[in-house]
Amino acid sequence: MEFIDHQQELTALVENILDEAKRQGADQAEVSVSMEQGLGVSVRKGELENLEFNQDRGFGITLYFGKRKGSASTTDSSQEAIQETVRAAKGIAGHTQEDPYSGLADAALMAQEPVDLGLYDPWTVTPEEATAMAVSCEAAGLALDSKLTNSDGAQISTQQALRVYGNSHGFLGAYPSTRHSLSCVLIGEDNNGMQRDYWYSLSRQWQALQDPVEVGEEAGRRTLARLSPRKAPTGKYPVLLAPNLAAGLIGHLNGAISGGAQYRQASFLLDGLGQQVLPEWLSIWEEPLMRGGLASAYFDGDGVATRKNRFVDQGYLRSYILSSYSARKLGLETTGNAGGVHNLHLDGPMQPRQDLLASMDRGLLVTELMGQGVNSVTGDYSRGASGFWIENGEIAYPVAEFTLAGNLKDMLRNIVALADDIDERSSIRAPSMLLESMTVAGQ
Repeated sequence: MEFIDHQQELTALVENILDEAKRQGADQAEVSVSMEQGLGVSVRKGELENLEFNQDRGFGITLYFGKRKGSASTTDSSQEAIQETVRAAKGIAGHTQEDPYSGLADAALMAQEPVDLGLYDPWTVTPEEATAMAVSCEAAGLALDSKLTNSDGAQISTQQALRVYGNSHGFLGAYPSTRHSLSCVLIGEDNNGMQRDYWYSLSRQWQALQDPVEVGEEAGRRTLARLSPRKAPTGKYPVLLAPNLAAGLIGHLNGAISGGAQYRQASFLLDGLGQQVLPEWLSIWEEPLMRGGLASAYFDGDGVATRKNRFVDQGYLRSYILSSYSARKLGLETTGNAGGVHNLHLDGPMQPRQDLLASMDRGLLVTELMGQGVNSVTGDYSRGASGFWIENGEIAYPVAEFTLAGNLKDMLRNIVALADDIDERSSIRAPSMLLESMTVAGQ
């Protein structure tokens, strides 16, 4: 049976579970089913190190009896197991307190029609072919320079997934998706020690993956650039965050404006609606129905139809990120974000990264952050970092083992400019981002 053919089977199972929930007296019920299948290959020093086939599926069942809620899960789809799991959820609900905000999202908000978002593109690569590609990827990187002396390997992964969600409103939604990746991690060494760096390619469509040789060579170039790092000078300097780190900064903003953080009063942007959180030239919006997007979906975790949302408009916070539950807690309406954001875009003027470097004169290009020194309640921020020192608007030399400190409120308000090098390998599609200044503890 082809993987995609399981969709009909899973849909029938969801309907069966909902019927069983009704038979056992649930006032409302929802069922989420996920199934994954894939191949993973990793090589190291030209030899196959790991070959893995995976196939998993699980059922999450949530029942509501009045305002009491109970959840249970199973991997067994037999009728006996389904009955037992529904009974378990019912039993849990009987021991919980009533929650006036619990229950399904409003029926009128359910997605009405399925939307093909081009998320499914299975790759019929064989283990032998995947191994050969990974070997060529690693070899291309190691061949770049004699200082590249070792490897943490190259990996290829191809995964297919099916998601089915249904509830007692009569909503039943499903879609298949794929995710393919290729990565390489290399180690370089010179008289001043060893350094490690990596590169990877990720896409819904396997044809869109970067060529294995290019991935390996980019991993090699990045590793070589980090050799013989110096200490960064202590002081306050402009900081240019690489795209993945810029996405991380916006991720902290997302966490702060999520409904859960707001109703728990655990946010450095508590009660921030209408307040300025970014510079006025910058907006943030999401595009759930983006074709082929890594975070695209036509319904969210509550079955609610997704839509474009503009969370920050010209610097001002216009909307929290809300599920149906967090929206009720706050007296607002869901934004269709149960489960997270969908293809977040930064909307503002962009320019070549080299222009941003030139505008800095002296400062830091940060390419890696370490540690967990972020307080989501106060916004206090202190993390270990590495990257490159900028002198006269040019990359001068690598730097390591320094600390970046600041406060998330200030960091977000003091974004100076965006580059045009958007990283599309994340649900937050961010480019390099220049911050006016941060405190650097180095030498």
